[in-house]
Amino acid sequence: MDLGLNGKVAIVSASSKGLGKACALGLAREGAKVVICARNKDELEKAKTEIENETNNDVLSIQADVTNYDDVKKLVKSTVEKFGTVHILVTNAGGPPAGYFENFSDDDWENAFRLNFMSTVRLIREVLPYMKSQNWGRIINITSVTVKQPIDNLILSNAIRMSVIGLAKTLSLQLAKYNILINNVAPGYTLTDRVKFVIEQRAKDTGKTFDEVKSELAKDIPLGRLAEPEELANVVVFLASERASYITGATIPVDGGWIKGVY
Repeated sequence: MDLGLNGKVAIVSASSKGLGKACALGLAREGAKVVICARNKDELEKAKTEIENETNNDVLSIQADVTNYDDVKKLVKSTVEKFGTVHILVTNAGGPPAGYFENFSDDDWENAFRLNFMSTVRLIREVLPYMKSQNWGRIINITSVTVKQPIDNLILSNAIRMSVIGLAKTLSLQLAKYNILINNVAPGYTLTDRVKFVIEQRAKDTGKTFDEVKSELAKDIPLGRLAEPEELANVVVFLASERASYITGATIPVDGGWIKGVY
């Protein structure tokens, strides 16, 4: 299937590793001109080289912290200076810390708000003029299964990421007339470097093997395993494409069936 992504310009935030990197790689494989960003310059340049070597596509890397509005502006400005416009935006950022309600101060809530909500607002704000002017755009927000089924000790993620869903649903109504489609993907347990590190730490703490801990995490997943980052990326790439031309305002779980709800 030709996804119609050849030559499209895509920004993927927080993309030096994990789900962001997998999405950037997936888009580059389809011929998109990809812009990646991260705070760590060394990791960013390593990701740029890996994607370029695998896809034979030029990748623009911009060191940026998505919680800093000046950095967000620089990211979009540099993209337009290099490629002339933006067709696709994939918003992504790390998750806030785990814990319970009584564990967190106002500063913790405000930090989570800036990381997972305001970064999305600001990235969308900066790319919209270009998408509107060309009457074409795709915005995909990487959220979490917590927007469908809250996880007990992830109250910051449960609360803040839900606001992204409300934002996207409202914008899907307002932006449809410009042929700008906005959707969310909700990844479940995925074998990113961060999750591997968590498994290693839990294995060390409990005396279990890596595979034993991984199996425990997968026991409530009907497919019986954790996802690979590429499996989330495949959905993002499709939603960014010409083939997803009648999907907007949706939140799509990529969770192996973990979510029990029917909506």
